[in-house]
Amino acid sequence: MSNPVVSAREAEVLALLGEYLSNAEIAAQLFISVRTVESHVSSLLRKLEVPDRRALSRRAAEPARAERSPSAPGLPAPLTAFIGRVRERGKLAEAVKAHRQVTAVGPGGVGKTRLALAVAAELAGDFADGVWFVDLVPITDPGRVGAAVAAAVGVGEQPGRGIDESVLAALADRQALLVLDNCEQVRDGVAPFLERLLAACPQLRVLTTSRARMMVPFEWVFPVPPLSRVGGGESEAVTLFMDRAAAVGRPPDPAVRDQVAAVCERLDGMALAIELAAARCPTLGLDGLTAGLSDQLRILAGGPRADDRHRSVRAVLDWSHDLLDPQDRALLRRVSVFVVPFTAEAAAEVAGFAPLDPAAVANGLGRLAEQSLLAVTPSAAGTRYQALETIRQYGTERLADAGELLNVRSRHVGWCSAGATALAGAGGADWRARFDALAEDLRSALTWAAGRPEQRVDAYRLALCMAELTFTRNLLGEAQQRYEQAAVLAVDAAGAAALRQAAGVAGCRRLGDDMFRLHRAAGEAARRAGDLAGAGRDLAAAATIAYRFSSEFTQIPPVDEVTAMLAAARELAGDDDPAAEAAVALAEAAVVADAFGAVQGATDNTVEETVARAQQAVELARRAGDPVAESAALDALSGARSWSGEAFAAAAAARRRIDILASAPRTPASTHELMDALAMAAGTALGVGELPEARRWGRQLADQPLLAEVGHYSMSWLLVADAFAGNVDEVLTGSVRFLDAWEQSSRQRSFSLGPAAASIAMIHGLRGDHDARATWLAVVDRAGTTPEHRYGYGAVLDAMVLLHHGDASAALERVAPEPDQVWKWVSWIWLHWYVALRAEAAVLAGHPDARDRVDAARVMVAGNPVATAQVHRAEALLDGDLPRLLAAADAFGAAGCRYQSARTLLLAGGEHAAAGTAAFTGLGLAPGAVR
Repeated sequence: MSNPVVSAREAEVLALLGEYLSNAEIAAQLFISVRTVESHVSSLLRKLEVPDRRALSRRAAEPARAERSPSAPGLPAPLTAFIGRVRERGKLAEAVKAHRQVTAVGPGGVGKTRLALAVAAELAGDFADGVWFVDLVPITDPGRVGAAVAAAVGVGEQPGRGIDESVLAALADRQALLVLDNCEQVRDGVAPFLERLLAACPQLRVLTTSRARMMVPFEWVFPVPPLSRVGGGESEAVTLFMDRAAAVGRPPDPAVRDQVAAVCERLDGMALAIELAAARCPTLGLDGLTAGLSDQLRILAGGPRADDRHRSVRAVLDWSHDLLDPQDRALLRRVSVFVVPFTAEAAAEVAGFAPLDPAAVANGLGRLAEQSLLAVTPSAAGTRYQALETIRQYGTERLADAGELLNVRSRHVGWCSAGATALAGAGGADWRARFDALAEDLRSALTWAAGRPEQRVDAYRLALCMAELTFTRNLLGEAQQRYEQAAVLAVDAAGAAALRQAAGVAGCRRLGDDMFRLHRAAGEAARRAGDLAGAGRDLAAAATIAYRFSSEFTQIPPVDEVTAMLAAARELAGDDDPAAEAAVALAEAAVVADAFGAVQGATDNTVEETVARAQQAVELARRAGDPVAESAALDALSGARSWSGEAFAAAAAARRRIDILASAPRTPASTHELMDALAMAAGTALGVGELPEARRWGRQLADQPLLAEVGHYSMSWLLVADAFAGNVDEVLTGSVRFLDAWEQSSRQRSFSLGPAAASIAMIHGLRGDHDARATWLAVVDRAGTTPEHRYGYGAVLDAMVLLHHGDASAALERVAPEPDQVWKWVSWIWLHWYVALRAEAAVLAGHPDARDRVDAARVMVAGNPVATAQVHRAEALLDGDLPRLLAAADAFGAAGCRYQSARTLLLAGGEHAAAGTAAFTGLGLAPGAVR
């Protein structure tokens, strides 16, 4: 297509696609819904005639790369001119081109960051997917390196995997440059992360800056030397000094360049030291600078390595510090505990004690900023201050020297705890930004407090609050980590409670192994605390999880282990605790249900026992007043009803779960339960032909905030319901998001992913796009399970495509087995669809048993509006009854199944066939064949 007309909004979406943002991130930036973004993406795919989202993103990125300025979009914009370094820039650029990972090594303040940024900007055009910059200064935990990279490149967590794995999957095929700045304080986390990253991402290159090498075999080390000091006229150091001095006052007279060169020589060409000295030149003059350096310069104590790394920066910092009055010295060292930009009010609370007057802190911050010891950062929330990392480290040492480290750190912990508590009870549109502004300080305070026995209580409270905040922020991996950390710091039964919460988060992440482990650990913690009933409840929960969420395990626990756990749960629970009794009853129901489901052709007694145990668990949970347990018990009852062939009872039990959970407090466990309930409600509604309800529950599931970045899970049932209804545009639009999310998740398998992919394949089949159908059937092979596809949903969806194209014999063959033969794969959702299709295929293929199949199907699907209409249509075709055929078309329309309504008109023939063809065209489908 030449010169396609792209709307202004589509152009905005296209530009953000070029930055490889997810639909959720695009929606947030443009203040529109995710569904609207999906619609624009689908439109752009058609207008620009590109095959998929990745091609669309690359097309969007091409003009951006062509117009990219030396300050590439993925890099921080420099606030001052970059001086000199021509030789180093060229050599470092060549090293990055030649090696997968290059580390720019040098002492603090030598100018590693500015050099790396300049080189990255120059090379940005060489990388098809651009450049990302990650500042590791705020990161104090080596285990959070991957999370920092994820935040910089816009990667969210995926269910069933940690954030590191999500980053590897997202960057696997990117041709990009990743700049990791200030790696020294988390070197133990950077090195192993880079080893995994580079192995998984063959087109990725990494440029790191650090005060020390990574000490790994794949690293190419580039030592960053001081600025050249060759003569006053050619010296890069002198040029930098003159430039920075001119920025803060009257520039030195060119006639004194030799004196400036002498100062720079004394500072060993260290960029930071030169900039700090230049900032004082307008007030002290060159003679004052020279005198100060002569009197104050001290060498860092320690071995040769420490001497090489810190000598010049420490000298200038010592000198700058000693020029301050005592109150400003105290303020500088005390505010060093802040990791990210802080306000004057925060500084007054943490640093405002004798000899400092809290009211004087704001003025002191201004003086420190004037002397370049603090950077001023304007923000929407007001002025904030930040110390460079080297100054923060220096201030921490000074705190220790002054004997204030414990006091100031404790005050910082208290300030963080108060801020976290305020956030926990707050809301509003700016909540996310407020959390993000505080988060790194919370993490730093927690890391310090957790390592001090006298701070254990405060550390526990902060860890628990951090867990709740990160869960609200949808940082599920960290939320689970913080709950587990709180459990370690807790005393008595509080540890068990924290582990239960951690298990709930693991459930939201679809990590069955972790759910099992954490509930088991909670049981042991409760037992140690003397809470035997609680221990029984936790062990029963672990046993339930082993059966209920077995598809989410990487390794299912052995049956003997789970059976022994259930026996221990019975003994511990006793008869006096309703909640524990309900938990044990639920575990027993889950065990029986699993045993029944695993043995095809089990006896009626087994079905009855399963239903009875599930009903008992529901009643006990209701009496205990536990909505989460009641929902879980209803899930067991819904499964038991489906196995007994009671599809409507199964759907009713699934719907009840949502009503019960509506009033439950929002916790990790209730959130996990609600997501599962919505999925089950959508699936079972589909199974009884309630397409509008299936779409409603599916939409609610897709709109869950925790699932914003995992579209393949969140929208699976919505895609299936839309496909059955004939909502072609919705399916095609949603398929883009589904495929993108599924590929980023390393193409995981799940009981809901296979039907979703097969439904998309069906829509392509109904459209006559057989190549696209084949592509999506290949996705089904990777996303679903073979038996379910062969005998269950796959048989249903394939038969619908074959009937659409008039191949009734092939459709009949696809659903040839009797329902009893494939009961395990059709009983839950697909039974009514299966028997109705068998009846219709038999009629259209002229099978001798067609009448018997229609009669049997009519009884089985009674009450299902869609399947009943399909059976009535089959019977009308068998009898040649046109009025009944047209009545079936109306019934399909009333049930929200536009596809089958249009197909019925086509089958009616005559004047009705034209209306059917027009309806198919309106849906975006090929008319197909009549017989």
